[in-house]
Amino acid sequence: MNVSQITFSPTGGTDKVAEIITKAWGMPVNKIDLTNAESDCSALNFEKEDIALIAVPSYGGRVPGLAAQRLSTIHGSQAPCIIVCVYGNRAYEDTLAELNDIAEKCGFHVIAAIAAIAEHSIMHQYAAGRPDGKDENELDCFAKRILDKINSGSTEFTTPQIPGNRPYKKAGGAVLVPKAGHKCTNCGLCAIHCPAKAISAKNPKVTDSKKCISCMRCVSICPQSARKVNETMVSAAALAMKKACSTRKGNELYI
Repeated sequence: MNVSQITFSPTGGTDKVAEIITKAWGMPVNKIDLTNAESDCSALNFEKEDIALIAVPSYGGRVPGLAAQRLSTIHGSQAPCIIVCVYGNRAYEDTLAELNDIAEKCGFHVIAAIAAIAEHSIMHQYAAGRPDGKDENELDCFAKRILDKINSGSTEFTTPQIPGNRPYKKAGGAVLVPKAGHKCTNCGLCAIHCPAKAISAKNPKVTDSKKCISCMRCVSICPQSARKVNETMVSAAALAMKKACSTRKGNELYI
């Protein structure tokens, strides 16, 4: 039995959630990074005895388009799969439903789903510091319940009822495109690690707004803190989300 952790995690929050879950299983884990623009997921072929955990952030209530595209090339071969969507305390809407459909089209058998909270990647005041200790305990319990299901000896796993709408809500475009300021030293780290290859390698101060997915990886990894998004737009978005994000939301398990 091989365990694979497949994540799209530009700023690290989704990775943190996924690692809490797979750590609870106490088995070696093969980590697959979907944010790496150079990765060839078409070479991934699972066996029916393997276990896959697929974790993505929720972008406006949907699976990030790049993540969906890269996941679609994997060959699941009816391996048991746990899907995870991570969101910044607003709502995940159709993300789990869409991720479920993507995983099934790849040939995985979805046996459990988790919606988890992590610090918002743009408006950091929402779900700040999460996943925290309480989240870790909750996700650890979820992971052990899932492992019990896997180890139950059943030859046919039940499929959980996962919330969401079909057709999915309309996907939004990237409206917050980070720009490089005067602190930029042209080190090129942002261009190297951009999941969408939206930043020019020759001139890192140039970003293709049509390719940018507002994932904020460039902002989070810049050693000079030189990349920023428009503060006025962020403030307006934060105000619009304040009511929805004011109450602490819990993690959810569907099994």
